[in-house]
Amino acid sequence: MYRKVDMKVVMLGQMSCGKTSLVERFIYKRFNSQYQATIGAAFGACCVTVQGCEVCVGLWDTAGSERYNAMSPLYYRGAKAAVICYDITDDESVERAKFWANEIQLHEEECRVYLCGTKLDLVLQDPKARQVDLHDMLDYAETINGRLFETSSKTGENVQELFNTIVQDYVGDPKTDLSAPQDSSFRLHTQRIREKCC
Repeated sequence: MYRKVDMKVVMLGQMSCGKTSLVERFIYKRFNSQYQATIGAAFGACCVTVQGCEVCVGLWDTAGSERYNAMSPLYYRGAKAAVICYDITDDESVERAKFWANEIQLHEEECRVYLCGTKLDLVLQDPKARQVDLHDMLDYAETINGRLFETSSKTGENVQELFNTIVQDYVGDPKTDLSAPQDSSFRLHTQRIREKCC
């Protein structure tokens, strides 16, 4: 079944921080331990029902490599939400997350920011693996008027909660008009991922 995408969500963050795994868990309810770098960007869509409304979420999963930075504005332009990922076992990934949060705030003022700490399962197995303090990130999220989630794509922990919150915030926004069509170029089959190369 083909239908329009109601809201555009962009995934941003450092390479290998778990963006694609997050999308795979959300859309397909699966985890693939075989990592394959995203080239350019990949698109997927999934319908979520909140508050009696079915919302088709279009996800742009962008490449994390810095060589693709110039392409990223193409994918976050017009986005209603940005999921900015960082690896909680890698403190360097936080700097890239902050870079993307700044970019979104500068260029897409209407886009809500959701910080997402990934690979929570590794920290639950071994607390010493944590390199990013939860409270520091909560404080940072408050300064940018964003929300923070820590997730595990492997176990699924907090993944559905993250995307449910994104859709709830969108539906609850007085500016949201679900009867108004989004960009017609996003009229794609739900639960289908396509890669775009530069």
